Amino acid sequence: MKVVVAPDSFKGSLTAVQAAQAMAAGIRDADPSIETVMLPAADGGEGTMDSLVGATGGKTVSVIVQDPLGRKIEASYGILGDEEVCVIEIAEASGLMLLQENERNPLITSTYGTGELIVHALDAGLRNFIIGLGGSATNDGGVGMLQAFGMSFADDEGMELARGGGSLGDLHTIDMLHFDKRISESNFLIACDVENPIVGIDGASAVFGPQKGASPAVVDILDRNLTKLANVVEQLTGISLHEKKGSGAAGGAGGAFQAFFPGEMKQGIQVVLDAISFDEYVMDADLVITGEGKTDSQTLSGKTPFGVAKVAQKKGKPVILISGALDEESRNLLVSMYSELHAIADGTVSSKESIEHASHYLRAKTKKVMEDYLTTK
Repeated sequence: MKVVVAPDSFKGSLTAVQAAQAMAAGIRDADPSIETVMLPAADGGEGTMDSLVGATGGKTVSVIVQDPLGRKIEASYGILGDEEVCVIEIAEASGLMLLQENERNPLITSTYGTGELIVHALDAGLRNFIIGLGGSATNDGGVGMLQAFGMSFADDEGMELARGGGSLGDLHTIDMLHFDKRISESNFLIACDVENPIVGIDGASAVFGPQKGASPAVVDILDRNLTKLANVVEQLTGISLHEKKGSGAAGGAGGAFQAFFPGEMKQGIQVVLDAISFDEYVMDADLVITGEGKTDSQTLSGKTPFGVAKVAQKKGKPVILISGALDEESRNLLVSMYSELHAIADGTVSSKESIEHASHYLRAKTKKVMEDYLTTK
C-alpha cells in the first residue's frame, strides 16, 4: 500500500515538513509495511519555499540582504531538486514577521531586500523563478525591489525617491535604462491567491494597509500614491494596473511583476503542486492524506488541502483530511471533497494541547485514523 502525505503547515505549531513527518510516523505506527511519500505543500504564502525544497530534495541558500526598514539580515531562497528553479518568498526579506509591531510603517517599509535576493539568484545563474507573495510588510508597489534591479524612480527635480510607499506621491519619471537585462531572459511564476487591484476600495492599501500599520489617514495617502505610481507605469508601458486582478498583492508588488517581469500569475496551491509533480505521485497511490492547522469554509477558497483534494479526486484516489481543528459548521461544505474528516482537537484533546504538543497528537491521530481505515479495507 502506498500513501501520499501532503499537509500544509499547522500554523503556530508545525511547519508543513514537520506535519508530514508526524503523519508519516503515524502511518508507520499503524503498519510499518505501508510505503509513505511525503510531499509537504503550501498555498504560495509563507512556508512555500521550505515545502518545495523539502518535496523536491532541493537546498536553501542564505545571503545578507536588507529587511523592510533597510537593516542587514540573513535571508534565504530555495533551489529545487532540479537545480534550475529558484523559489523566493517576499516574506523572507520584506515580511511583516521581520518587524516588531511598533515598527510597522508602510510609509517607509520597502521591498528592496526581495530584489536583492533575486539579484543574488541571477548572479548564481538561475533564470526560472517561483515567487510567493504572501506576508509582506510593504505598500511600495514593488518599487524598492525594482530599484534593486537598477530601475530609477525620480521626482520632478530628478532626485531618486526615498524608499517606502510614502514617497510615491512625488513620482514623476521612471527610468529603465539600467534595469537588469537578465530579467528579460528569465521566467517568473507568481504564486498568488490575492485578486485585489492595486488601488481603490478593494486595493492594496485599503484592504491590507491596516495590518501593516497604516491608520485610516495613512491608507488614503498610500492609495493616492499607488494611483500615482500606476499612472506613471501606464504612461511608460501601456499596462494599466489600476483595476488589474492581483496587482494589489504584497502591497502592489504583484503589479510590479505584472508590468515588468516575463511570466504569469497563478493560484498559489496550483503553482506548488505543479512544481512538486504532485499528480504523478498520486497516480499510483492508494490513499492521500492532507491537513492544516484549522479547516473551515475558507479552505475551499484555494488553500492547500483543497488543492490536494482536487488533484486526488481527478485521479480517483480517496483523500483523508486530518487537521488541528475542524469547524463543524463547515463540515457539510467539506464532505464532498474528502472521504473522511478528522480533527486533533475533537473533545478528547483540547485546542491548547493540540497546539502545544502538535507533533505528538498529529502522529497519534494519524495512527488511529490509519488503523480504522485499514480495518474497513
